[in-house]
Amino acid sequence: MIETKHLLFSYGTLQLEKVQIEIYGRVLKGERDRLIGYKIEKLKISDPAVLAKSQLEYHPIAVKSTKENDFIEGMLFEITNTELEDTDKYEVGEYHRILETFESGRKAWVYVAKNKTI
Repeated sequence: MIETKHLLFSYGTLQLEKVQIEIYGRVLKGERDRLIGYKIEKLKISDPAVLAKSQLEYHPIAVKSTKENDFIEGMLFEITNTELEDTDKYEVGEYHRILETFESGRKAWVYVAKNKTI
C-alpha cells in the first residue's frame, strides 16, 4: 500500500524529538511557517498516555483570533496517512484537526481548539 503524504503544522509538543520518536518512531524533518489569525492558549492535560509522552502538564492550543495580525509560529512536517492517524490518537479531545492555509501559501493539517474564538 502506498502511503499518502500530508503536511502537519506543529506549534507545540509535536516539535519535541522525544514525542516524535514515541508517536512515529522517527524524528521528523520540517520547515518553519506561520499560522495567521490564531493565538496560543494553555491547555491542562490529564490523559496519562499523553502526559507520559510529552512529560508536560500544559500543552499549547491554537485558538482562532478575531485579530488579523495574530499568528502562531511553528513547523510544517511531512507525514504519512498512518502517522496522521497516530497523531489523531495522541491529541486529546479538546483539539480537532482542520486544514488551513499558512503564510507560505501551503495547506496543512493543524490541531486547534474546538469551537473557541478569542
